[in-house]
Amino acid sequence: MLRKALLFFGFLGITFQMAAQIIEKIEPEYIRTIQFKGNSQFSQLPILRLGETLQLSFDDIQGTEEDYYYVITHHDFDWSESDLSKGEYMDGFDDMRIETYENSLNSLQLYSHYTLRIPNRETRRLKKTGNYLLSIYDYDGALVFTRKFMIMEQSASVGVEVKRSRDIAFIDTKQSVQFSINSPSDLLINPKQNVKVMVLQNSNLKTAITDLKPQYTIGSELIYRYDQESAFWAGNEFLNFDSKEVRGANNTIRRIELNDLFDHYLYTRLSRADVPYTYFPDINGNFVVRTFGIDSNRNQDIEAEYIRMHFNLQYYEDIKDKEIHLYGNFNNWAIDESTFMKYNPATDSYQNTRLFKQGFYNYRFVLVDRDGSIDEGAIGGNFWQTENEYSVLVYYRGPGERFDRIIGFGRASSVNINNN
Repeated sequence: MLRKALLFFGFLGITFQMAAQIIEKIEPEYIRTIQFKGNSQFSQLPILRLGETLQLSFDDIQGTEEDYYYVITHHDFDWSESDLSKGEYMDGFDDMRIETYENSLNSLQLYSHYTLRIPNRETRRLKKTGNYLLSIYDYDGALVFTRKFMIMEQSASVGVEVKRSRDIAFIDTKQSVQFSINSPSDLLINPKQNVKVMVLQNSNLKTAITDLKPQYTIGSELIYRYDQESAFWAGNEFLNFDSKEVRGANNTIRRIELNDLFDHYLYTRLSRADVPYTYFPDINGNFVVRTFGIDSNRNQDIEAEYIRMHFNLQYYEDIKDKEIHLYGNFNNWAIDESTFMKYNPATDSYQNTRLFKQGFYNYRFVLVDRDGSIDEGAIGGNFWQTENEYSVLVYYRGPGERFDRIIGFGRASSVNINNN
């Protein structure tokens, strides 16, 4: 069936900001556990080189073997759709049905598990670097959800360092990203206008810094030595839970019940904003589906259980008209009804019950204002020692070019943070 990618119609669920910037469409309640990745172990924002494999998988807990179709569009730095035609950035076709799916096996929750890999038989190759949007539609042509990803070339090298803030007011709470771009083989003409950068903390597009200009140049090198302009709140290490053993409690799960599904009750959490920083390893807000006791001859994608996770937070500060939500990459850093922590006066705590597929998940509690702004440190605190991963993407549009290329990528961890 031929269908159109109706990306410009608001009633299909894609919302546009100024300059037609796209906000990713949040998946409906029946779509769960969207894993979107390139070569990483965990599900996180895919940043690929040309020719590398992209993989999307998700579950439909209706379990009715619905047909889903995918469309790929190319976008400029500001996420407005680029001037390239489909044939210029793609070798093959999209608007094709996702053919690989399996139904759940021996699980209490019925679901269908869908997998899409690109390149594939129909979409043989993505030929240009830049920003891309993957849109998933149902049989009737209604948009179900979207995900962003990037494809890059490495014609420029990017050196990234993480510093403590130089502002004494934020020296204990913020981390500043400083970097340089070196392009010896590709002359960057008029870099203040033609070179754009995107700085990411923990691969979270929703907190990206995108308005930095090079401060000065040394030969072929562009230097970015900002402080507050490139600073992020440091946050705290993510909380976690591990539900790989569906019948066994652990250091994060205090009680388990078996009803129509398994119910896991997590230990009550308290605010960490006013307690000393303590390091413990995390995976920077990401997640991985995994189970215990399933051998290599079985498929955990379809045999993993869905579990109702019960969260409980005691937080005594007055939040006024703000809300407390769960936050993490388990739903692409989205704030929605499923992440809302409802106040329970009987226990004087905030509670949430949400469905998760078995696995290891990072999350944190955040304070959300009415305007949608998110305060990640209000409950968890901000500590300069926190381990975060920072990425810098470099975009360039030379004279006569019709789209923004990604010419360089750099990464650094705040494990190596310094004051120099």
